[in-house]
Amino acid sequence: MLIDITSRASNRLKEIMSKDSNPNLALRVTVESGGCHGFQYLMSLMNTSSISAEDDTVFEASDGSGARVVMDEPSLELLKGSKIDYTMELIGSQFKITDNPAASSSCGCGTSFDIKAS
Repeated sequence: MLIDITSRASNRLKEIMSKDSNPNLALRVTVESGGCHGFQYLMSLMNTSSISAEDDTVFEASDGSGARVVMDEPSLELLKGSKIDYTMELIGSQFKITDNPAASSSCGCGTSFDIKAS
């Protein structure tokens, strides 16, 4: 698998799907230029009916929860080998990218990163 969805992220996505009574929700993760380190992660909930068969790759959690993460090809190239996690901290809770093998450094809050020179 190119992307790993942790059990915390899977459980949180399952909770959101249940609360919204919508089993067709997925977490879209994209990378765009910006942030304090060059690239930034953007995450949003989407309906699976909006997935592009040509441009998107869908990852499903291995625990059978139905939790799905969607990425476009350019974002996947920068994120392959990463984990999607859900963190709960004093400042708030959020989905987060961890263990990105392409990142050489990241900001303190974890929303932006710089890539390793090839």
